[in-house]
Amino acid sequence: MKTYKPTSKSRRQMTHIPYRELLSHTEPTKSLTHGFRRSVGRNSAGRITMRHKGAGHKRLYREVDFLYNKKEIPAIIKSVEYDPNRSAFIGLAIYKDGEKRYVILPKSVKPGDSFVVSEKAPFTTANRLPLKNIPVGTFVYNIEIQPNGGAKIGRSAGIFAQVVANAEGYTNLKMPSTEIRKINENCWASIGTVSNEEHHLENYGKAGRSRWKGIRPTVRGTAMNPVDHPYGG
Repeated sequence: MKTYKPTSKSRRQMTHIPYRELLSHTEPTKSLTHGFRRSVGRNSAGRITMRHKGAGHKRLYREVDFLYNKKEIPAIIKSVEYDPNRSAFIGLAIYKDGEKRYVILPKSVKPGDSFVVSEKAPFTTANRLPLKNIPVGTFVYNIEIQPNGGAKIGRSAGIFAQVVANAEGYTNLKMPSTEIRKINENCWASIGTVSNEEHHLENYGKAGRSRWKGIRPTVRGTAMNPVDHPYGG
């Protein structure tokens, strides 16, 4: 985490993840990206339905693979990339048959590392197996809720769930909230912890960085007029 000298009030508290040191110096893969229009908190009539959203820097959407349906085919991570649409880092995976896909990267994986989606895959970081084949105590991410339904749980930066038990067709997973959740043992999960684990420690320091992210100001009700809020006036 990079800190700054207190040359101004905003810089005093500002912290920043040193992306240039952590990421590969590459452009997004064109075949896996496309433009999209965000709703920015408004409905089809253009009225605000969710406060504190709007504007922000223009983004390209990266098509991240959550299905992992290329089984038994090894893949190599070519680059570690930034994705403005999520908190975790993504990696460009090139499979042995030549196909390219973006995947959520786990912690400590770097360009040149490989992974495989297989029922008999080794218990190493980034490999993907059914929950019934993963030992108790293992940290997992990109977890399915229904078999072959695609990863739904454990996709944000620094997140992981822990395998607690396997019994009677279900696997017990301890969630980050400490909740114990039963999931079908035939659901798949990846081994490891999601990358960019210091994301929650980042301090924007100034309002402008929030606006770049598409976050609008939060105004207190007591600071409003009576017509605008029950607390106003």
